[in-house]
Amino acid sequence: MQVVKIPSERVPVLIGKKGEVKAEIKRRGKVELDVDDEGEVQISSKESVGEWKSTEVVKAIGRGFSPDKAFKLFSDEFYLKVIDLKEIFGSDKDITRHKGRVIGHAGKAKRVIEATSGADLSVYGNTIGILGRLDEVGLAESAVGKLLEGASHAKVYSLLEKGRRRAREERLWETK
Repeated sequence: MQVVKIPSERVPVLIGKKGEVKAEIKRRGKVELDVDDEGEVQISSKESVGEWKSTEVVKAIGRGFSPDKAFKLFSDEFYLKVIDLKEIFGSDKDITRHKGRVIGHAGKAKRVIEATSGADLSVYGNTIGILGRLDEVGLAESAVGKLLEGASHAKVYSLLEKGRRRAREERLWETK
């Protein structure tokens, strides 16, 4: 049995209208799911893989991803990486500033990272969630890391383009 704590304001999203999100997690993961009002989610199953994948889906929803994006984690190709800003930066002021750098003016930096890497980003609370295929998550994580270190947005966009080109070339060689 796995126990996951999610923010209480994300509980309605986890349950969904008429309970359809919760039912879909139970069906796809072949798990039992118990959710309380405080956001404590108990996930149990006889099948450990389904339990683990369902746990990742619940974590993703808890970190601000939509259920549709979180359901990608039921596939073996998709991964979730959560960066906890509280572990990196001490003060709330620093966390807010760095979240702003990752989001960018009117959401531009976040959009560019998502479009270039192919991964989905969620900046929620004190965390940054990255969801995608392994290479996409790696590229997006390095871009977010550079922004958190203070690199200019232009430099990060350049790094993303180089990474995308490299990934495209690798895929080309794999198909031959």
